[in-house]
Amino acid sequence: MTDESRPTPPLPTQQQQPPGQTNQMDPVPDHGEKTYRGSGQLTGKVALITGADSGIGRAVAIAFAREGADVVISYLSEDHDAEETAKWIREAGKRALTIAGDIKSEAHCKELVETTVKEFGHLDVLVNNAAFQRTRQSIAEIESSEWEETFQTNIHSMFYLSKAAIPHMKEGSAIINTTSIQSRQPSPELLAYAATKGAISNFTAGLAQMLAEKGIRVNAVAPGPIWTPLIPSTMPEDKIGEFGKKVAIGRPGQPAELAGAYVLLASGLGSYMTGAIIPVTGGSIMI
Repeated sequence: MTDESRPTPPLPTQQQQPPGQTNQMDPVPDHGEKTYRGSGQLTGKVALITGADSGIGRAVAIAFAREGADVVISYLSEDHDAEETAKWIREAGKRALTIAGDIKSEAHCKELVETTVKEFGHLDVLVNNAAFQRTRQSIAEIESSEWEETFQTNIHSMFYLSKAAIPHMKEGSAIINTTSIQSRQPSPELLAYAATKGAISNFTAGLAQMLAEKGIRVNAVAPGPIWTPLIPSTMPEDKIGEFGKKVAIGRPGQPAELAGAYVLLASGLGSYMTGAIIPVTGGSIMI
């Protein structure tokens, strides 16, 4: 099964230096800039999204803004991409705040939450989305520093941000974590990344149980192969052309195709969902 309206393998061969730039990708990913239509599901809400400068984070930021939310864009150092995301939020008539910094730092995570509350008065939705990934063919190639950075970025930051955000969240608020199909079907060349995604799924389930009595819902989205800057900047060049070919739909997903899942989990539409993981995998089964 293929979708002729979406880029399908073979994709153009390309390579970037991490963390990658959206405007250098061929084709440029679809974040829903021209297609997402909101219906007021998040009117009056404030959302903090990590990794919102590009990829899935940008698509979620655009969707949230068009659903009525103000958005804080957390990113590492990709200023151009972050400003592009902010532009789309403002065009939707909502407030955008960009904050650069390293979420491996607990102090920065606390500052992100404190700045959000100071600027907007409240925090209703936390999306833990930013991630670090490298491809290695052997465990011998993985330096201890790389292993630690992967865990610090992908899972430690979720603990820091959630711990800082929860005291400011009221009943009806939501935490949404980005896990991956790698949490259930780990690729050996993504050993460190896949291990963190398994931890994220478990963290989501446990925190959901912990916060249920407070009325704060905690869920996760599990993407399959999605066309974001992470791919040309971390995968071997010879693998790019066939990226996403093996899933049932036969192509990589576009960031825009995940936005609806995050809106569901952030809004009243998902009011009876907590501890859930929504697979958006192109047909690969989460076993």
